[in-house]
Amino acid sequence: MNPDGNNLARKTLRTSYISTVVSISLVLFMIGTLGVLVLHARKISAYVKENIQLTVMLLPDSKTEDVDKLIRMLEKSPFVKSTTYITKEEAAEQLKKDLGEDFVDFLGYNPLLGSVDVRLKAEFADMESVNRLKSSIQAFSTVKEIYYQQSLIDMINKNMRTLGLIILGFSSLLLFIAAALINNTIRLSLYSKRLLIKSMKLVGATRGFITKPFVLTGIVQGFYGALIANILLLVLLYFSRKEIPELVEIQDYNMLATLMGGVVIAGIFIAGISTFFAVNKYLRRNTQELY
Repeated sequence: MNPDGNNLARKTLRTSYISTVVSISLVLFMIGTLGVLVLHARKISAYVKENIQLTVMLLPDSKTEDVDKLIRMLEKSPFVKSTTYITKEEAAEQLKKDLGEDFVDFLGYNPLLGSVDVRLKAEFADMESVNRLKSSIQAFSTVKEIYYQQSLIDMINKNMRTLGLIILGFSSLLLFIAAALINNTIRLSLYSKRLLIKSMKLVGATRGFITKPFVLTGIVQGFYGALIANILLLVLLYFSRKEIPELVEIQDYNMLATLMGGVVIAGIFIAGISTFFAVNKYLRRNTQELY
């Protein structure tokens, strides 16, 4: 026996194993990064829609109990995320801060009206829901006018739909490319073992007996690759939050945990399936075709 030859063989196998894991991890990191972008795109879309505001202007002689009834109706509405009641005095104080001077003293009275700012839930930020809510609000005698930007609502919904279709198409393409890259990586790593696979078949080993250890190895490689990819994702998110602190507001840790679990499942599934088909490919070939 040649110890140097055995050491060289083990070193070669170790190098092949590590390079396969690294290649899988990089591809899964790419998938995970896309997943993070998709999740953030959804959260950003919801964040933008939930900041669409309806301003309900109240009559000057509005009674407190009437305003309370209006606010209770709004808070119970399935369309409404939150309400903010601004009295005419609070509106005057805010305008004085913005103008830098006391316009109430100059005019001798406060011309501003009380109002209720209404923010919608993301799933109801569309004109049909806004019109239905508007009809409910106008039924209150204490309401003078309702202000909202119809063009802004239409533009946001149109742009978000377009962005969603683009992301869906790009995600599908990237997932296909990622699966193909992992499959090719596995096939290349098994290429050097093609003669061993064929020899095992020639000496009478069953297809299942030959395939099982290779598939298990592929699953382990996929698992390790997914763990490395998830670590890289966490590092990316850490530095992203340092550069863009606003990301903390839209970060959903439950969805992130689900995504990372999905990366692990994808790594195990794709690596295992790719190994299974690669081994069976070499089992089906004639000995002459392996050279």
